[in-house]
Amino acid sequence: MTRTKGTTGATGATPASAGIENILSIDVGGTGLKAAIVDADGGMRTGRVRVATPHPCTPTLLVETLHALVEPLIKQYQPTHVSVGFPGFVRANHVLTAPHLGVDGWSDVPLAKMLGERLGNPSVRMINDAEMQGLAAIEGRGLEFVLTLGTGTGTAMFRDGELMPHLELAHHPVSRKHAYDEYIGDAARHKAGDKRWNRRVEKIIGILESLVHYDKLWIGGGNAARLTFDLPPNVTTVSNDSGLEGGARLWHPRSVRETRQFPEATQRTGIFR
Repeated sequence: MTRTKGTTGATGATPASAGIENILSIDVGGTGLKAAIVDADGGMRTGRVRVATPHPCTPTLLVETLHALVEPLIKQYQPTHVSVGFPGFVRANHVLTAPHLGVDGWSDVPLAKMLGERLGNPSVRMINDAEMQGLAAIEGRGLEFVLTLGTGTGTAMFRDGELMPHLELAHHPVSRKHAYDEYIGDAARHKAGDKRWNRRVEKIIGILESLVHYDKLWIGGGNAARLTFDLPPNVTTVSNDSGLEGGARLWHPRSVRETRQFPEATQRTGIFR
């Protein structure tokens, strides 16, 4: 898919005239924190750096850990923008839930602002990690669904390349006793074994196809490489690095709904620019 530059309406965002050249892309995971500098097309400008996710992890500890992680990258390329994929429910750059990092202190946290202040860069956008991975994978045609298999499970949905409202299916019941996270998350894989876990993932693919009727399903996350059964023709696995590469797409003018980027467009007296 062609990736183009454009303006943003986010508070503190850098205008297109300043250029979107070096994007600090951060992938927050329940097990590991990863980061790299990518260009406007999602190409890696630096190598990927990684550190284990601290547990328990408060918002302040996460910000400090990320700051230490990305400091060597920033010395190589000063980023114009920062993109963050976070494993939880994210709305308007605030974390509403963080099931894999802890419960205490993770209610309505302005994490993007906190990180931007610590990095000295206010141009920060944050979305769910499955959504950011999807931005790198999608083709931009029809209804595309993303399923990530990592510490937990993540989901995202796109229509003609446009990100749809987030559904936290990871915590939706898939059986009488288990939600998606408890059924095909990494802890469930270790407990059930790879063979049984694969059968569960195959079942989930069938459920999602019936629920969404997607045109394409993209499967990412660290455990996507552990799938051993034949995938349907419209199901494809993607590289785990797409969680970082998608950070470039987060700054594309159509990567999020226009009403989120340009809230004045929805106001009665507003003008869409």
